[in-house]
Amino acid sequence: MLSDKQRQELIQSALSVRQMAYAPYSDYPVGAALLTSDGKVYTGVNVENAAYPTSMCAERVAVFKAVSEGKREFLAIAVATNNGGSPCGSCRQVLAEFGQATLVLVVDKNGSLIQEGSVSDFLPGAFTPSDLPGMPKA
Repeated sequence: MLSDKQRQELIQSALSVRQMAYAPYSDYPVGAALLTSDGKVYTGVNVENAAYPTSMCAERVAVFKAVSEGKREFLAIAVATNNGGSPCGSCRQVLAEFGQATLVLVVDKNGSLIQEGSVSDFLPGAFTPSDLPGMPKA
């Protein structure tokens, strides 16, 4: 469970980092702030590319940064967009890989909370490692 202070700090981090997004094609900057179980926050922004499929979402940037530093347990992620748009399916799937209980906070550009729920709320029936042969069932 996040304290009110943790929630606000996570949301503020997502709003602040959003300014660093590289979104010249969509003009839809996104910022994400991911809180790990040890209290560290990893941020990410969307990075677009003229070859659209090679673009990367803010949520996945934050997760990949955390994973690249050995983090695998996440408590919450805040996502800031212009209008409180929800994470895409690919981002939901990447988040599900590391735990369905992770809290997802989606805010608009003013920091108003638009959506809140667990990863499993955002991606019910997710395909997880336990669905693979030989992996322990969750």
